[in-house]
Amino acid sequence: MIKKNLFFLLIFVSIFSFGQKQDSISLKNGIDKPSMLPIHHFGIFSSRINQNFKVRPSDKPTLNISYASANIFHPFVEMYLPKNEITRKEMSQKIWYDRNFYIDQETTPADYESIIVDAVFKNLRIDYNTKISKNHELGITLRSYLVTKGKFPFSVFVGDETLEWFHSNIAGGEDPFGRKYYGLNQVNIHYKDRNGNEITLNDGQFIFGGIELNHFYYPDFVNLKKKNIFVNLGSHLGINTSKYNPSIDIGISGNIVKKWTLNSRSSEIRSSLGSSILRKNVIDFKDNLVNFGNNKFLGSLEAMFEYTKYTRKKNYHSVSVNYQIQSRFNKRQEAEYYQLVGLWQEIHSGWQNGFEKLYEYQSAWSWLYTYGRKNYSFTLYIKEDLYLNNSPDLQTGISLKIPLSNQ
Repeated sequence: MIKKNLFFLLIFVSIFSFGQKQDSISLKNGIDKPSMLPIHHFGIFSSRINQNFKVRPSDKPTLNISYASANIFHPFVEMYLPKNEITRKEMSQKIWYDRNFYIDQETTPADYESIIVDAVFKNLRIDYNTKISKNHELGITLRSYLVTKGKFPFSVFVGDETLEWFHSNIAGGEDPFGRKYYGLNQVNIHYKDRNGNEITLNDGQFIFGGIELNHFYYPDFVNLKKKNIFVNLGSHLGINTSKYNPSIDIGISGNIVKKWTLNSRSSEIRSSLGSSILRKNVIDFKDNLVNFGNNKFLGSLEAMFEYTKYTRKKNYHSVSVNYQIQSRFNKRQEAEYYQLVGLWQEIHSGWQNGFEKLYEYQSAWSWLYTYGRKNYSFTLYIKEDLYLNNSPDLQTGISLKIPLSNQ
């Protein structure tokens, strides 16, 4: 309870303290986009790249405080990976739910993993960006997470009761994924990797995920600017600080933004496309780290479309839609021969998701609303995977961006 109170107190103090600044920033520096990275139970322990859809360095240092909630649920499932190539080939000829090869280690040597994830995660992210030259910008990010049961009223939209009411009364059917079978408003997180390393998370546990350093270069392509097309390139360094994966990640990104000014000049349309690649665990700070996926490279692609309407006082309202896709956490070829064991008789839909979805790409759609003034902008968003991978099932977030004095 104390950790929860400190967590929410930090949000309040941060917003109140910095909200007193009266400096102004230029309206509409590209597309308004806070970090909307999915709160994935593996992803929180490593860096991931947040695409940048700005068109120039911020005129003044800015602070962006983001707070998000996400519900993640995967029933208990075990996975066996045969070590013998002949067995692998035999299993690859069968559909995954008909594979049954494991007897014991002496007759069928196999790697073993198990996982169960049931919690509502809270994410607090603080981004500081400052201009370091005409075309260069430096960003520093702190990211942290809180593990909760997601009880009302602290998780109105992403709590178990809300999601299961939706399934029972609107779409999905009665308890399609087994939340009620395990019990609502629970925290049950345990993962054992193939090397025998384990992680268990408890209700109220606070995780400081790490620090990220981001450098962005905004090149002057005159011919493109005449067409209202803008490009930026990013380089990224992530320092992961949790005890489960103390390590360093590096990555690069590229983004392009296009603007159209409508006839009335009181409204605008922008579209953007960005891509990035991250190399996880370039440097490990200790041996026997928990293996959060054996795919060392995470690639991502993100697209966004935004409509902005200015008021007579030159404030603005923006609505936008965002699509994100990320490569797999685990190497795809293992899905051709793994054996999954779970409570398939009790949980008729998605009992295998805990491992199956690690071998598939992650994708999500988000819908955003932003209100902007000279001295701040405020964004609300809701994210849904629509791919039914429950990683997370539903995510909501708020973000406040404010200028800081550089004098």
